[in-house]
Amino acid sequence: MKIFVCIKQVPDTEAKIAPDGAGIDELAVEKWILNPYDEFAVEEAVRLKEASGDIEVVAVSLGPERVKGVFQTALAMGADRGIHIVTNDPLDPAQVAEALAAAVTDDGLPQLIFTGTVAIDDCANQVHLRLAHNLGASAAINVSSFSWTDEGAEVFSEAGNGSRNRLLLKAPAVVAVTRGINKPRYPTLPNIMKAKKKEVRRIELDALETGSGSPAVEITAIEAPEEFTGGTILEGESADTVPELVDRLHNEVRIV
Repeated sequence: MKIFVCIKQVPDTEAKIAPDGAGIDELAVEKWILNPYDEFAVEEAVRLKEASGDIEVVAVSLGPERVKGVFQTALAMGADRGIHIVTNDPLDPAQVAEALAAAVTDDGLPQLIFTGTVAIDDCANQVHLRLAHNLGASAAINVSSFSWTDEGAEVFSEAGNGSRNRLLLKAPAVVAVTRGINKPRYPTLPNIMKAKKKEVRRIELDALETGSGSPAVEITAIEAPEEFTGGTILEGESADTVPELVDRLHNEVRIV
């Protein structure tokens, strides 16, 4: 059985990130990391491999040469090999999903594909479902519990307000996992050294059959959020502050 894990390289949010008007100024990014939600996806795939035995875990990512860094992380965590779709062009979620689907299909008919439920750089939350559509696969997002059976993938998907949906996905299936499904392992030094010897196959984006390749989304502007100035503390006895609070809610905030 072959499992694919789609991973993405993103800026470290602990470093300073500067917008350039229509995206992130990549030259100003101090550090690039594996998308944290994709760490859960890699971990879940490796755990399934360890529990079942005869499974190959293939990490797939798209981007320029610097993306090699996330493969080293995924391979050190236990993935067997990687597929790097090489491109310097900025792509929207539709184009990314199309490219991933083409690379996965080219490598072999997939039964199971893990992804993170969201990427922390653009928070588009689209690629997993678009990928499933391109592959004709079943899909579930926000997955917090996963098990593989003879019938397919049995998952629990977070639905909000503390509720969960129990779903049975027929193969091929795209499973987008979220925080809490597992605790990703920390790559050990021996595994980091082993990862350097594992194969990462390079495919130029232009070599893949991706249909029209036309963008479905156009980013017109991206800006840093306004700094929050903090709240107002009304001091004094409640008999004096309550009327003032009501007055502010009514005349300033206009919610009363």
